[in-house]
Amino acid sequence: MRHFLIASLLAPLTSFAPAMGQDTVGTSPWGPDDELGRLNLMTDESRAAILGRIAGGRAYDLSVEYFIGMPGWHAAGDPRYQIWMTHTPRGTVVDDPMGVGEAQNGHVSYTGSAISMYTHTGTHIDALNHFGVDGRIWNGFSADEYLGDRGWQVTGAETIPPIVARGVMIDVAAALGVDRLEDGYRITRADLQQALERQGTPLREGDVVLIRTGRMQDYETAARYMHNPPGLGMDAARFLVEEGGAMIVGADNLSLEAFPSEVPGNYVPLHTYLLARHGVPIMELVNLEGLARDGVHEFAFIGGSLKLRGADAAPMRPVALPVE
Repeated sequence: MRHFLIASLLAPLTSFAPAMGQDTVGTSPWGPDDELGRLNLMTDESRAAILGRIAGGRAYDLSVEYFIGMPGWHAAGDPRYQIWMTHTPRGTVVDDPMGVGEAQNGHVSYTGSAISMYTHTGTHIDALNHFGVDGRIWNGFSADEYLGDRGWQVTGAETIPPIVARGVMIDVAAALGVDRLEDGYRITRADLQQALERQGTPLREGDVVLIRTGRMQDYETAARYMHNPPGLGMDAARFLVEEGGAMIVGADNLSLEAFPSEVPGNYVPLHTYLLARHGVPIMELVNLEGLARDGVHEFAFIGGSLKLRGADAAPMRPVALPVE
């Protein structure tokens, strides 16, 4: 799997010409100190508007489970998810870590555990410092000035506020009449437009836009889930941001974009375009199967990520509440 992913990233690039300014970082219209990017589009009024439309009933959990052997990005050598027991009922009796004696340890069954993982594991949100261009990230912050041994001093995952916004799920697989998009399929602007028209869900500025490829159906089998996944093309990403007004863009695959890159000299052009150029956070491994099954395309999106100071991503457990 590692060899496949690396080969995909390093495969010959196409002749697609990048848009002018695409490979430069964006300057925030919200000022030189802005660390939030398009999350500034979320206001008290926008939150109240979507919360006022909640229909009640079912809540959809958009997150995945964490388990040993789960899919993850390891091509660059990042750690896999691990869990281990720090305390077990029998081990506590033997070790007596609290010094309370065998009788109490036998009566009080103590279980504890610890985990380790890459911050981009499972359902997560990318902070704006995750990818940059020429040593700078969103709003011109430079790694030389703002990145220390304890993480970024700006745009870290701790700066991401609780997200309450209108959510739109674009079911590309359903619009194309397939259960899941084929391996390596590159989603186009026309695909998105077709799906939105079929669903009757226009995009609005400040939306959380989530793309369904159907790949989440393979989540329990890491090798299958990670094998040459479908993803967004550059023109599709431009449509979502520059015409659709998306605040956050996410999908049910791991890396959002399709490989190999369309842009010469940049192996992850969607990431630099969204994060560094436009200040758009990215969500990955979003479980959209429940929404797809029930035909829910518009909803209140509510999610909070872990406040990992200085980090470039954080796990997230978002929910979708259908609206009237």
